[in-house]
Order: sequence, then C-alpha cells, then structure tokens
Amino acid sequence: MNLPNLLTIFRIVLIPLYLYVFFSEFPYHVEIALGILILAGVTDIADGYIARKHKLVTTIGMMLDPLADKLMMLAVIASLFLTDRISVWAALFFFVRDLAMIVTGAIYHFRGKKTVPANAYGKLTTVLLYLVIPLVMYRYEYSEAILWSVIAFSFIASAIYLAKARLLNRV
Repeated sequence: MNLPNLLTIFRIVLIPLYLYVFFSEFPYHVEIALGILILAGVTDIADGYIARKHKLVTTIGMMLDPLADKLMMLAVIASLFLTDRISVWAALFFFVRDLAMIVTGAIYHFRGKKTVPANAYGKLTTVLLYLVIPLVMYRYEYSEAILWSVIAFSFIASAIYLAKARLLNRV
C-alpha cells in the first residue's frame, strides 16, 4: 500500500459522504457536496501525479483508480437523477456505459489480461464531467444538453479504450 493507493481508497470513502451530504437538509448541502466532489477530483489528480513522479504505479492502483472515478460519477449521476436534475435517459446512458466499463475491466483483470492505463480521452472525459456537474447541480438552463455531449464523448473514449485493450491482449 502506497500513498497514491491510499488517496484512491480515500476517494472511494468520499462517495457515501457525498451522498449523505447531497441528500441532507443541511444549509448549503449542495455546495458542501460539490466541495466533496472537488476534493475527490483533486485527490484523483494528486494520486496520479505522485504515482507517476515517484514510480509508485501499481497494478492494483491501475484498477482501483478508474474504479473510484466511475463509482463517484455513478453516485453523482444517481443523485442528480433522483433530484430531477437530469432525465432518466441521461442517467441510463451514463450508467450503462460506466457499468460496462467496470465489468469489462474486472473481466480483464480476473482473467489475467493486461489492463490499459487511463488514456487522454478518459482523463478528458473525467475533467469534462467535473466541469458539467456544477452546471447540472445548479440547474443551469442548458446543463443537460452539455451533459449529453459529455456522455457522447465518453462513449467515444470507451470505444478507444476497449480497442486498445483488445490490441494489447492480442499479442
């Protein structure tokens, strides 16, 4: 266990905290939940930077890091759907895509196949989601249309990721 992996585990622990705060009746609960989400984003950046800079990249980290991202985003999308901030269709497309990526990653891992580290498209998808979520949380007029464009981009990023995984494991 190293610092980047601990930061990843910390991100996973932030998920129930985010949900608790988001659905609470605290004053400024949306702002506090958004702060928790931003903290998760900062720790995501920090763990990747530390892992690469200090050569602390591990197989478990390569699996847990994207899993932590996906679980957090699934929790956020669920919270936005349950509070009528996004449509059922946006939530379903997002859930299907992320659950497919989680299941595919697990299958590759448990079959002893090589996993592809996060690529620029996946990282850009995550950044775009972090940018659009505040718009959705505060019900900005065009937020769902912007979210749909990010969801479409995420499917493209997933297709690229899966193609690389297949090529990597063909050898």
